[in-house]
Amino acid sequence: MAGFFKRLTGIFQAKANRVLDKAEDPRQTLDLSYEKQLDSLQKVRRSVADVATARKRIELQAAQLQKQADKLQEQAKAALSQGDENLAREALTRRAALGEQLADLKTQHDQVAEQEDRLIDTSQRLQAQVEQFRTKKETLKATYTAAQAQTKVGEAVSGISSSMGDAGQAMQRAQDKIESMQARAGAIDELLASGALTDLNHPVDDIQAQLDKVSATSQVDNELAALKAQIGPAGELASSGSTEKVADAEVVTTPPAAPESAPESPTGGAGDNTG
Repeated sequence: MAGFFKRLTGIFQAKANRVLDKAEDPRQTLDLSYEKQLDSLQKVRRSVADVATARKRIELQAAQLQKQADKLQEQAKAALSQGDENLAREALTRRAALGEQLADLKTQHDQVAEQEDRLIDTSQRLQAQVEQFRTKKETLKATYTAAQAQTKVGEAVSGISSSMGDAGQAMQRAQDKIESMQARAGAIDELLASGALTDLNHPVDDIQAQLDKVSATSQVDNELAALKAQIGPAGELASSGSTEKVADAEVVTTPPAAPESAPESPTGGAGDNTG
């Protein structure tokens, strides 16, 4: 059971990491790291300022103690000049105590000054690192932006290519359908012309279909004869038979003339002669 929960935890962690990696923007991560480094640099600078303030406070205390020690030295001289040796000794005793305090302050001052120097060096190094990181950060951000734009362009081109392929296939299907419809229409026209199918808009019986076929054949023969006549003397003998057919056809189609009436005799009819 423990192994099951361990595997389940690992699966959730893997999926969570994948989601985070997908949602993470490296540019934002770099900016966040830069801001953290700036915060660290600011803290170091504040530490330098605090140490410098402590050093300055020690220096002020030392200056006050030194001033008091100098004053006690003058007072000891004045007391000794007046013959008061005990007062002069007391003044020198106090001056010696101030000297010990001054020695302690000097030790502290040296330690604080050394710490201040180290912090200043650290601040300068961190400053250089932050500037270097900032330059590298901007370079990486520009590189990532360019790569992201190139990826988007590639995806757009891929989408356009896919769309163009789909459009080409659609055009091919439309062309095939048009050709199929044209072939079907031509076949129907041929069937209607041959009489295999009946045109409901213009119904034709069998006799009329035969007459239309004969008319179409005669028209073809007439056109063939006309072409042979246009060829010239070289085709005159070959086309004589067809020309005669055309002439015969013209004679047959010409209506007969009306019979002429017999002329009347100037002397009258037959009855008059017998009479």
